[in-house]
Formats: sequence, structure tokens, C-alpha cells
Amino acid sequence: MGQSAYITFTDGSLVERLDLDQVKTQLNRYCEQTSLTGRQLGWDYTEAAFPYTVETKPGEEDRWFYLKGTSPLYNYILFGVGTKQDGDRERAYVQVVLPDSATHGDKAKGNELCKYMAKQLQAELKMFNGRTIYYNPRK
Repeated sequence: MGQSAYITFTDGSLVERLDLDQVKTQLNRYCEQTSLTGRQLGWDYTEAAFPYTVETKPGEEDRWFYLKGTSPLYNYILFGVGTKQDGDRERAYVQVVLPDSATHGDKAKGNELCKYMAKQLQAELKMFNGRTIYYNPRK
């Protein structure tokens, strides 16, 4: 059984929910920002920062997609969206899954991508190790 991380949208989050296209947009924004960082450093950082291609399975385009590693250090990371009941409210989330075949590089990159998205969207992040990081304003 693989490990999962959850980016949950709460009252203080910038958005109430994301669909898969919006998750891909967040990943593209991450790639753009890391390429700008690389340009400032004079180093082609893009391939090191995002060593994946975005793939989908036919018929599953509306449910999930995965990142396929482009080097032997990386295999797969899966992304899906959904909702869950939290008392009387329904909360939307993004689920990030590391399958059994995931490498340590996948886990490190998955943590980095989750932290980036949760921070950008001011969401609550439950990491692969079960710990929770609150990027949302809490009162």
C-alpha cells in the first residue's frame, strides 16, 4: 500500500476546491518559478526541479493523473481530487499518492510539491508521514 498526502481546503484557504486542470496549472507555475530561479543562478534547474512528465490513463482523465519520472531516481507520483465530510461541512482536497514503486526521490519531490501548493493556496497539508502543516490562517 502506498502513502498519501492530502491538501485540504479550509475556511481560510484562497480557493474552495481545485479540479485536475487547476492542479496541473499549479504544477506548471511551480515549473515556471523554478526555471526563473535557475536562470538567476545561471543553471538549467528546470529538469532537476521537475524531473517528470504529466501522464493520464485513457478514461481516467477526470479522476486522476500521474507524474512519470524522466530519470532512474524517480518513478511515479499520482494526483487526484475529491471531497470528504468534516462534521456538517464538505471539504475539498487534493490527494497525492506515492505508489509502492515510488523511490525516495519521489517522496522528497512529493513533499516539496505538496508544500508548494498548500502554501500558495493557504491550505492544510497532511504529509506522507501523518504530520499536519497549517498554511491557512487559523483563528
